[in-house]
Amino acid sequence: MTFRGRRVWLWRWRRNPLRRRSDALEAWVVLAVWAVTVVGGVLTGVAATHSVERGLAEERAQWHPVVALLTQDAPKRSAGAGAERVWAKVRWTDRHGSSHAGQARVAAGSLTGSAVTVWTDREGSLVTQPATESQAQVRAAMVGVLVGAGAAAVPFVGGRILRERLERRRMAQWDEAWARFGPLWGRMTG
Repeated sequence: MTFRGRRVWLWRWRRNPLRRRSDALEAWVVLAVWAVTVVGGVLTGVAATHSVERGLAEERAQWHPVVALLTQDAPKRSAGAGAERVWAKVRWTDRHGSSHAGQARVAAGSLTGSAVTVWTDREGSLVTQPATESQAQVRAAMVGVLVGAGAAAVPFVGGRILRERLERRRMAQWDEAWARFGPLWGRMTG
């Protein structure tokens, strides 16, 4: 354990006869780690945010609603379940005139032949409803924060490990110096 007294800014760079090379090395390590942590985390987070926003915008542009018909009665939920949605088989025709079938979430208890809105991609396959612009911004921001924090954690943890090793090395040097000079001071008491 090291002694932590009052902190003095930039003390590792000041001229001092007691300053060791390891002090200057540690100062540069701290500076580099913080720079990489902050810049890397922010840039990675911003890049992830833009990527997610771009992907969700493409979904909004390429996916479109289609009217489908239920081919079977939708299962009924138990009393008190509220306005739940359940999976049921539906059939729809894409914009090219091809007929498709699949399962979609519909209101519980819907009857065969009921019209429901489903979302499809360019190939006519069922997809979920795309995120609105505001939902996309929230999702992108959350992903950006998480990715940025994760990217920033890597150099931060690496820097902490390196500083811990430097600290252990410094303590070993102190032990070695004390082993040499300590016995010289020990016989002064009488």
